[in-house]
Formats: sequence, C-alpha cells, structure tokens
Amino acid sequence: MSVHEIPEVLDRREGPYGEVVLRRHGALLQIIANGCFLMDTSDGRSERLLVDAALAALPAGRPEPRVLIGGLGVGFSLAHAAADPRWGRITVVEREPAVIDWHRDGGPLSGLTREALADPRTEIVEADLVTYVNETSATQPATYDALCLDIDNGPDWTVTEGNHSLYGTSGLALCARLLRPGGVLAVWSAQPSPHFEETLRNAGFQQVRTEEIPVARGVPDVVHIGVGPG
Repeated sequence: MSVHEIPEVLDRREGPYGEVVLRRHGALLQIIANGCFLMDTSDGRSERLLVDAALAALPAGRPEPRVLIGGLGVGFSLAHAAADPRWGRITVVEREPAVIDWHRDGGPLSGLTREALADPRTEIVEADLVTYVNETSATQPATYDALCLDIDNGPDWTVTEGNHSLYGTSGLALCARLLRPGGVLAVWSAQPSPHFEETLRNAGFQQVRTEEIPVARGVPDVVHIGVGPG
C-alpha cells in the first residue's frame, strides 16, 4: 500500500457523539471519530490480548465466565472471545449505531464478526459504556466475571470528555461493583500509563500489571489488568 494512497470514505454519519467515519485505506478499514483515528484492521494482536489476559487472570475452573466488551470497534475482541468456547456469555456495549450497522449482514466489517454475531452467547447492547456501567452496577451488581474495555486510545487519551470519569477512582469502583468476586478488569491503551496503574490500586484492584504488545518502532500498545476484591 502506498503511503500516498488517498483513503476512500465508505460511510460518514453524524452519530449521537459527533461524526463517525469508516474509510478504506488500501487493504485496511479504519474508524475515525470526530477527526480522531481510533482503530483499523491492520493487526488486532492487542485487542486479542485484551480478551486473553482477562481470561487468564480469572481463578482457575470458573465455569462459563461472563465477559463485557466495551467497544465493538472493528470487532477483533468480539471475534476472538467468540472463538473461545470457555466464555459463557459475551456482551458488547457500543454507543455508535453506525459501528453496529457496519458489522451487520453485508456491512463493510461483517466479514470480521459474522460468526461471532451469530453465536448464541453474543449480545450487542447499543449504549454509552460509562452510562451502562453506572446504571448496571447500581441495578445488577456482580454481573460479569471480566470487563474488557477498549473505548478510547487509553485512560490518558479519551475520545470524548465524558469518558474520563471511567478511569478515575470512582469510575473504577463502579467497575469493581459490576464484577463478581475475583473478577478481572482489562483496559486497552495505546501507551503505558503508570498513573492509571496507581489509580487501579487506589480503587482496590489487586495484582495490577501491564502487558505490552511489542512493535517494531514507537510506543507499544498495552493492556492494563487488575483483579477485583473477593
């Protein structure tokens, strides 16, 4: 693919949180929100790590764990979770109707998630993740065994201002409340955040660590992991 190749816009919409664009750049599909590059189909290793690290951190032998994936994106995390028979229930929360549409039958991203969406374990919830966490932690606490969150470029680089609250002590406390005892929180980030690690500990998470995806050059993508109390 030539670096000078002009991306082709496949769809452009005004969503509830601003403009979202799906474009093709050579062989890649890219999602852009309000002019900010979010993700593309170039790799997916870190999105798969997000799911695998959460499952590995759960207590051995936990039957049919339930996972919440925050953000559908290009679908790497969903497809990877659905390919693993150990997950009992897979709930994906996505706030952009356009992104969900792009994965429906015949959509530009449907080839990546067709089997996952047909899996009876999969549920797609159209909602803002911050709102969903706030409401569900109050009405249905201890619902999930794992939370895999990938809605921003990281705790220090959010797509919208309102997402900042999710990564503070109070937001993380709500995440912990949403988890069953010993459940796992995994957060994707485009760069390591020592400050976020400390916030995780202050919110009561244990065994806090950061796993990196090696890259040829530049800052690696990472997954921040913490185990909830209990």
